[in-house]
Amino acid sequence: MARAEQVGEVGVDWTGNDIIIEAVADPDVAGVTCHVAYFERGLVDRLTKGNWFEDPSNASIACRQTGPIEIGDIDRDDDGEDVFRASRSIILKSLRVKRIYDEANRTLIYLVHAREVADGSAKLAISTVPLYGSDAE
Repeated sequence: MARAEQVGEVGVDWTGNDIIIEAVADPDVAGVTCHVAYFERGLVDRLTKGNWFEDPSNASIACRQTGPIEIGDIDRDDDGEDVFRASRSIILKSLRVKRIYDEANRTLIYLVHAREVADGSAKLAISTVPLYGSDAE
């Protein structure tokens, strides 16, 4: 599983709410880095609105080729595999980045979404990295 490195933090209001931006290098595909942005609630927001131990499911992702692409041993099933995951609550919610390989179109698809035990989450974003002109197979 990949590790994220925080590369940015933007304060969005006076209550301490922030947008965090992290870089996640795909551990099984050298040369691909994803940047994930998500909302992190501040202490004032947590105290005034309750729901102390949970952050929103909203996230955005952009993935790019950042070096020569070399595909390692990756899952080629339709449901792909987790590249990264981080807790968004004490127990039940996690933010996930999944990689899906679209072999017919020679494209890597990266999906960011929240995984929740109950009610799921429809909040998601995708980014793609084309493999044209590379020997990455």
